[in-house]
Amino acid sequence: MKLDSIDKAILRNLQEDAHLTTKELSNRLNLSPTPVYERVRRLEKEGVIKGYVALVDREKVEKDLMVFCNIRLKEHAQEAGARFVRDVVQLEEVMECYNISGEYDFMLKIVVKDMREYQSFLMNRLASLDNIGSTHSTFVMSEIKSKTALEI
Repeated sequence: MKLDSIDKAILRNLQEDAHLTTKELSNRLNLSPTPVYERVRRLEKEGVIKGYVALVDREKVEKDLMVFCNIRLKEHAQEAGARFVRDVVQLEEVMECYNISGEYDFMLKIVVKDMREYQSFLMNRLASLDNIGSTHSTFVMSEIKSKTALEI
């Protein structure tokens, strides 16, 4: 799907504030509401807009500890890797999971209350998954930059 300048402007505005109504969006873009509404629906239907969320301050909901956990699998057969992926996406503490190249196979972004909760998660939940050879945890001391909006 080719995005034109209006599509890109719609995306920039919605990334900034997903609560914008069609009328507010059309005012910002100097267009009538109907074509703006139709474009937004098309962007949703085509999967360019995957969904809408509320961004929650993790510290205000007592999720103060962020950890990046690198995982090396014991076995790299397709079935074993698929089983790991199927299981890891079920862990609610895992916010993001990436299949990476290099020394490790996967990188997980994990958010929990504190070190005690992370230790429990690591020992009782993550370590119980099949095929984990080793893990390496990196603890975030402070968050310098975190954004959700893509440059369009």
